[in-house]
Amino acid sequence: MAKRSKGTKAKHETGDTEDVFWQPAEREYSIGLDNGKLVCRNPKGKRLASLPAWLKESEAVQQLSALAAWLDEHELECRHTVERWMLRSLLVPREVVCEVWPDPAWRAALENVVIAPADAQGDTDSEKKGLLKDIHPQRGLGIVDVDGESQWLKQPLVSIPHPILIDDLDDLRELASDLNVQQAIEQLYRPVYQVRDELLELRAIRDYEGGRFEQLNFALGVCRRLRYPVRGGYATCRVWEGQQPLEARYYVGGEYPEAETETGELLFVGADQQAAPIKEVGPVTFSEGVRMAAAIYAKRKVEEQAE
Repeated sequence: MAKRSKGTKAKHETGDTEDVFWQPAEREYSIGLDNGKLVCRNPKGKRLASLPAWLKESEAVQQLSALAAWLDEHELECRHTVERWMLRSLLVPREVVCEVWPDPAWRAALENVVIAPADAQGDTDSEKKGLLKDIHPQRGLGIVDVDGESQWLKQPLVSIPHPILIDDLDDLRELASDLNVQQAIEQLYRPVYQVRDELLELRAIRDYEGGRFEQLNFALGVCRRLRYPVRGGYATCRVWEGQQPLEARYYVGGEYPEAETETGELLFVGADQQAAPIKEVGPVTFSEGVRMAAAIYAKRKVEEQAE
């Protein structure tokens, strides 16, 4: 939307072309977006360090600022959507991926994620998974498989597997490192946690108890930054795995916001509001619940040891 045909492409003094499409503004100034940041140049074509105060209030700047905000929200929503597909192990129609790929925000969210093909019955072929690199209307979805070979997937559905479900995760991590690729969502390098045998008969995990925060406010701030809602004193993370969701709940405190608090147990609660035995918790749900607890616990106050 920002790249209108009437805009012009600027050049640095070195002659290199900027990826900025300039739009006319008041007093023969020009404005544009550079990696989402509002920039401007004066009538002589010189790019300024900041916008003049009078220009900030102009209609052109207000419109471009609104567009920049929308683009930021759109990019964030694309990433969150792809992450939800991964967390819920949803099968996504190949045509949907092909349709959204031309959108730069969608492409940034999808490029380099690990995908696996699935047939019309929903059966996934995990042996043919790879890093999504390209899309062709006729050839399908282009991937680089674990052996570093290029392949095209034409199956009607694809999944974006959670890393706990990827058997050769280390090999794919090595491949991604060799190719120097980056993922917009945390998939390949997402921390994963396996269930230990001694936990199977329990209904609560106590590995992350006793994390002290000087104020409950500090713990709540950590939860907000990590995007974990807090209800009834528990940080929460709901995961759909199978037919019914389970909600991981990690106790962070229920006293006054200014009071000191310590973290407590980690539970996995079903629709009946009862804690499920760990043996009944799916691998994705367990991994995501422990990931939440570990991330919050890591921000606790650690006492300095006397030398």
